[in-house]
Amino acid sequence: MKKLLLATTATAMMAGGAFADGHATDIKLGIILGFTGPIESLTPSMADGAELAMAEVTESGMLLDGAKVSAVRADSTCVDAAAATAAAERLITSDGVKGIMGADCSGVTGAILANVALANGVVMISPSATSPGLSTAEDDGLFFRTAPSDARQGVVMTEVLMDQGIKSVAVTYTNNDYGKGLADAFQSAFEEAGGEVTINAAHEDGKADYSAEVGALASAGGDRLVVAGYVDQGGSGIVRAALDTGAFDTFHFPDGMISAKLVENFGAEIDGSSGQHPGTDSPGVAKFTEMVGDKFDSTSPFTPESYDAAALIMLAMQAAASMEPGDYKAKVMDVANAPGEEIFPGELGKALEILKNGGDIDYVGATAVELIGPGESAGNYREVMYEGGEEKTAKYR
Repeated sequence: MKKLLLATTATAMMAGGAFADGHATDIKLGIILGFTGPIESLTPSMADGAELAMAEVTESGMLLDGAKVSAVRADSTCVDAAAATAAAERLITSDGVKGIMGADCSGVTGAILANVALANGVVMISPSATSPGLSTAEDDGLFFRTAPSDARQGVVMTEVLMDQGIKSVAVTYTNNDYGKGLADAFQSAFEEAGGEVTINAAHEDGKADYSAEVGALASAGGDRLVVAGYVDQGGSGIVRAALDTGAFDTFHFPDGMISAKLVENFGAEIDGSSGQHPGTDSPGVAKFTEMVGDKFDSTSPFTPESYDAAALIMLAMQAAASMEPGDYKAKVMDVANAPGEEIFPGELGKALEILKNGGDIDYVGATAVELIGPGESAGNYREVMYEGGEEKTAKYR
């Protein structure tokens, strides 16, 4: 089979349009993230991570015999499905992208998938959309994610809290697909483990005053307040109101809240709190951190996942000998998983050469990539704690 693939490589490249004039072409990849909106403090590093992978591949000269890859950024807003859909349409119809790294938040990701990616046959790999609902969304094999589903995060949150002896919590969540999906997954796992959720209540983003919401949470009680919100939006508003009123003095923060911005906002006021976000202490993340140096924050949540998402798109193109999504979508799972030579950050050129020569790779990347089921991450998490006004790593799970 590999010999047959090699024999037809040139034909496939011509059919894909990459070499219609006999020379390597430029390939555009879309990066659609909420550069404005409730996680805007996270997205610059995420985009930088994806673009680092593109620069690495371009510099290698190995993708489809010398194709150069460039990024086109677009704003998902994280929360406005109509704006995100329009931005994704522009990426495909006006900019001609051959794949999308993104989107970020679950609601806009689902909207782009349903309204744009499916209609145009474009591959999407999200580094951060975690709603369990995306696991069963119709995708025609076009949608993947390098962050695990919140069905997994709910279990990890339960383990973290139980290990700390926290058996009773109040929960507030941002009123969208991400927030509700995570809150429900957590409540199910926590109660199954013997814990009590005293209240599971939505909050709206964009409000100036969250005292009413915090009053209801305080009345229900609990040893800790779980804030399944956004750090640049209502989540921080809830925390501020809880601290100011004395309703709660410790919190548990899922991935949408964990950011340097959280520490900047609250410092030592949240000492004793805990949280988690997708992350690993694998050799790959150390290599990624070394590669990045001081260019941007390599440890910011979902930044390593963004590097991996972009890398998988380009590696799948090479495996399919085509930049066309319809050709390479079937190769994403192949390059992401065993068997094959393990590939880490900084080794994308090596991986491309192996694939060109008909070999197999197992892309480990910066986040110990393993795609399961409908093309989503098996899931590793970094547990954090807050001491002395700083975020610290407690352990990895």
